[in-house]
Amino acid sequence: MTYIQKNKNRITLIVIVLILISAFTAFLLEKRFIHSTVDIDCKVYPYKLSVGDTLFFADKTSFSAFKKWEFGDGNVSVIDSGYHFYKKPGFYQVTLTLNDKYSKTFSIEVLSGGRKGIVMDSITTIEAPIQAMQFENVIFRAKSPNAKLFSWKFGESGTIDSKEQMVIYAYKNPGDYVVTLYTEETAYPITHKIKVLPSFKVLSDSTAIEDVYKEIDEDFKSRLQQIANGSNFNANYNYLLDKYLCKNENVATKVNTSKINTFYYYCAGLQFDKKSSIQSVKVGFDENLNCVTKVEITQSK
Repeated sequence: MTYIQKNKNRITLIVIVLILISAFTAFLLEKRFIHSTVDIDCKVYPYKLSVGDTLFFADKTSFSAFKKWEFGDGNVSVIDSGYHFYKKPGFYQVTLTLNDKYSKTFSIEVLSGGRKGIVMDSITTIEAPIQAMQFENVIFRAKSPNAKLFSWKFGESGTIDSKEQMVIYAYKNPGDYVVTLYTEETAYPITHKIKVLPSFKVLSDSTAIEDVYKEIDEDFKSRLQQIANGSNFNANYNYLLDKYLCKNENVATKVNTSKINTFYYYCAGLQFDKKSSIQSVKVGFDENLNCVTKVEITQSK
């Protein structure tokens, strides 16, 4: 074998060895590079925080040449780990993108009101009106993210009245009551005050009913006259609205047997018509005798 042939064989062998080494190195590097989202080793916490609180983020993925954190509020970071602060409440998507190809996303909720928001979000509360009519079906709802067991006392029977999360209850007697709710999540009971106004259908004696209607008509007349005289509009208007109209501002109101308006617009105009004299008022009720549904007024200037 000639010298030249030996050198050719030696060179060929070296090239083969180099190719094998390169292939093996590429194989090892291939194993260590990212191929999918599963290979991304990162974390973000907490998932729920308040405005001004700290959001921590960190990426420990090996061999990630380039990384980009996007926080959903227009801010971006390219560091491995750090902290971020949100200025406004809302829902945000935090996304880490590696090598401009693979990404991982986290959903973050930002509450308003500082740390108090997180605490208040876990407290059980009662959702119910503060005023109702006797015999009216009133809805009471327990708002709780964690509680599963509920016990209601509505202050009338003295015993547990229901064990459901949402309850419909009708008071048999008028008065001021304290509603009490017990759950397995609260150390002390939750309370709610409600005022129950008398229903006019409880009177069976016709003379008594006439007296009650007359009393209501006179009460209406007195309050409307005070508005016409320039007295506190809100106090007198809200008194009639809450006590008799069941908060319905659109009750039909007829003036001097011809002009018809809503109760709100009539009262709004009355406060500027200070020469009006309310001579009489006649009200009409719904079929359950709970709410005034029409008002007839006779007035002069």
